[in-house]
Amino acid sequence: MDGFVDLITEALYAAGVSESHVFRNKKLVLPGWYRAEKKWDLLVVADGNLVAGIELKSQVGSFGNNFNNRSEEAIGSATDLWAAYREGAFAPSARPWLGYLLLLEESPKSLRPVKVAQPHFNVFPEFNIASYAIRYEILLTKLVRERLYDSACFLLSNKESGKSGDYREPSSELSFYKLLASLIARTGAVKAT
Repeated sequence: MDGFVDLITEALYAAGVSESHVFRNKKLVLPGWYRAEKKWDLLVVADGNLVAGIELKSQVGSFGNNFNNRSEEAIGSATDLWAAYREGAFAPSARPWLGYLLLLEESPKSLRPVKVAQPHFNVFPEFNIASYAIRYEILLTKLVRERLYDSACFLLSNKESGKSGDYREPSSELSFYKLLASLIARTGAVKAT
């Protein structure tokens, strides 16, 4: 995921964010509320204010095992950060911007519908016959609409053509451009004040 961190970092610099405010290889730990600390993939911290944090994840294979883990991580990281923010961990920071990017292997197994277990209660209809790719799209859309993250990006790429940079964005709402535009708008607003 280093390539995505590089792209985001270069976009921040091009938008006028000082290199001294962008943290990508070190000093990436923030305090939590439910746990002592959490390491993020990229942070923007300016003059003692947390401006932005981004989590970047990828998944290749082991879809059944990793989907729930990735879901719980994404929900938990945001919930923990917002509780820490509420309790003043980042004071005097205004509400920071949070982003999430997920790159999923596009393969027959990630695109095949997955059965759901419903021994006592029915799952929500959108999960019936949804593939892991669709489940990730549902997850990221809900995370943004519930305001746990300000923006999210969902990319699909297969093992072969992905090596040359080919990818697909199954949802225009979860595009890389929208994630980047949202981040740049937020950092620009903070820079202006």
